[in-house]
Amino acid sequence: MTTHRLEGQHVGGRGRLADYANLVKLPHTVFAMPFALVGATLASYRYPVQALDILLILLAFTAARFAAMGFNRIVDRRIDAQNPRTQMREIPAGKLSVGEATVSVVIAAVVFFTCAALLNRLCLYLAPFALGWILFYSYTKRFTRYAHLVLGFALAIAPVGAYLAIAGEWSRPVGALLVLAGGVLCWVAGFDILYSLQDIDFDRSQGLHSIPAALGARGALAFSRVLHGLSAAQFIALGALLPELGIGYFIGAAVIALMLVYEQSLVKADDLSKIDAAFFTLNGIISVLFFLIVLGERLFA
Repeated sequence: MTTHRLEGQHVGGRGRLADYANLVKLPHTVFAMPFALVGATLASYRYPVQALDILLILLAFTAARFAAMGFNRIVDRRIDAQNPRTQMREIPAGKLSVGEATVSVVIAAVVFFTCAALLNRLCLYLAPFALGWILFYSYTKRFTRYAHLVLGFALAIAPVGAYLAIAGEWSRPVGALLVLAGGVLCWVAGFDILYSLQDIDFDRSQGLHSIPAALGARGALAFSRVLHGLSAAQFIALGALLPELGIGYFIGAAVIALMLVYEQSLVKADDLSKIDAAFFTLNGIISVLFFLIVLGERLFA
């Protein structure tokens, strides 16, 4: 089985802007940012939304993600240098120094806290916990196979944070935000397991932990499929909890469930050739589609 692949989804071109964009895998923003907008859209049913709120939410999300990804590259730089799939990342390849990456992470963290303060007091109070969790993720593969779930939780913060940014309080009913976050958590963890299949041999050789390294390719695929089944179920449950979401939402959620089934069909234990399509293309479409479904319900239902 082929386990080492060059990474895709890079920003083309040369220069510092391209280096920093690739340091944090800027194209991967498409995975979670639409879900932040889902949280804000759901909050708009009961609370007023201003253009400045949306701008601050997007800026806060981008800054937090930049800080988390930049921190991950700093923490993992020696591991990345040994892995053929990641040794051309910006720090091990010498395109950016550790100092340059560190300064960019600090600046991003400051921007994140500033945006949180400008949104509301609750966001400011919760900001250290949110940033702390997403930075903590970078260490988890050193001691637990469930790092994928930690990553899923990190991205699940996006819709919850955006909702709180608009509402300043938890959702009613309470379960609405919980199932939305749970759906995102299971979705992210499921596709991260698929992506990690590329590194089974390397992770085992380095004593790193992951579901694929622990369970093997077939076991990891089964684990990922269970997570994606749970994700689809929770997205459907969100519609049942929120009467504002109508039949269009349920149709859209069913389409997303079918897309998750298709995603799983692309990856096989002995064939990882379609990892990029399963990981980036389909999941990017799923996140954008989910937002468009929720926005469509808000505007036209």
